[in-house]
Amino acid sequence: MKKVYVGMSADLIHPGHLNIIKEASKLGNVIIGLLTDEAISTYKRLPYMTYEQRKLVVESLKGVSEVVPQTTLDYESNLRKYKPDFVVHGDDWKEGVQKKTRQKVINTLTEWGGKLVEVPYTKGISSTAINKNIKEIGTTPEIRLKRLKRLIEVKPIVRILESHSGLTGLICENLTVNINGKNEEFDGMWSSSLTDSTSKGKPDIEAVDITTRLHSINDMLECTTKPIIYDGDTGGKPEHLAFTVRTLERLGISAIIIEDKIGLKRNSLLEKDEIQHQDSIEDFSFKINTAKKAQITRDFMIIARIESLICGKNVDDAIERAKKYIEAGADGIMIHSKKKSENEIKDFCLRFRKIDSTTPLVIVPSTYNHIPEETFAEWGANIVIYANHMLRASYPAMLNVAKSILTNKRSLEANDMCMSINEILTLIPGTNQ
Repeated sequence: MKKVYVGMSADLIHPGHLNIIKEASKLGNVIIGLLTDEAISTYKRLPYMTYEQRKLVVESLKGVSEVVPQTTLDYESNLRKYKPDFVVHGDDWKEGVQKKTRQKVINTLTEWGGKLVEVPYTKGISSTAINKNIKEIGTTPEIRLKRLKRLIEVKPIVRILESHSGLTGLICENLTVNINGKNEEFDGMWSSSLTDSTSKGKPDIEAVDITTRLHSINDMLECTTKPIIYDGDTGGKPEHLAFTVRTLERLGISAIIIEDKIGLKRNSLLEKDEIQHQDSIEDFSFKINTAKKAQITRDFMIIARIESLICGKNVDDAIERAKKYIEAGADGIMIHSKKKSENEIKDFCLRFRKIDSTTPLVIVPSTYNHIPEETFAEWGANIVIYANHMLRASYPAMLNVAKSILTNKRSLEANDMCMSINEILTLIPGTNQ
């Protein structure tokens, strides 16, 4: 029989997929080129189901003879490998992000006389609409918790945005920007102790306890599906940290980052030279080990934040600590610096990758923010956190509106600085129900 190749994501199987397979099976044995998580994440959101789960579903569909991985959005490699007589696809890819892919399929098939067969798009079915409905339903703690590790595995750099409320969570959840046919979005949220404290009118000295901070986290959990990384400051006493880990894990938080400093907390980015004290390697390693023993799942991550560069020490000290913290069980390393030059961060990343090619590496470019994400990926970083920008943006905006009202003794002049009343009323799903 003839060989028929069908490429698909198959994250949410609907009648459109079944119709494609049905039409393809009329032409011969159907090979499904199932896009991997990595291939899908190059042009849209990470799929809800893992590759293995999607493969299991597709293999059980009537008319499917074989399922093979397609590791790129481009079909060329698989087409040359299997040399199908036909490629079957919906006719909805003649425009948009896959237009160039379609033409390349046609050009490749002509090399051995293959043919592209396009099936009319199934009316009344929209993957975008289905995805939107699923997002409105929400997610489960287990699915959310696992998502961060999945993202690290398939994306060159995982992009995390600070969030301190349900409203900022909605921005992180829903904002997309189309750049050259590819949708760019944030991959998850950072629950910052700095912005959480500041939004409550408290200093960033661990004055806000975890019970209070969980109120903000619950607000984000209610209206988002993306993973959350929790800023655990020093983690407190090891015995208390164990309870924190269990609480966060139960809620579906993906990771906690704890820093190796001791004493009353002083924010690492303070410009004046504050004396900051670093914990001993032995004591902080014990804290990491205690946290690891407390967790239940394999997917929750304990990430060690190294403050050597903040405390005036050198990269050698940071590298030594990274090795010891990983031996203690740390699932990832965050390296911190408040210098505007990227030199010491770059030095650490490159040296760290020479001794460890797999442990996730996190950076927070609050001061060296002139470096693009792709450069961080080249250095070996896996996660970039934009750690405080949502709160920093909100305060001057609200201040300007308040000044305008005071100055003009009315709110008319502030109109252009505000959302319309209708926009704010319809911003949250369900407001008009």
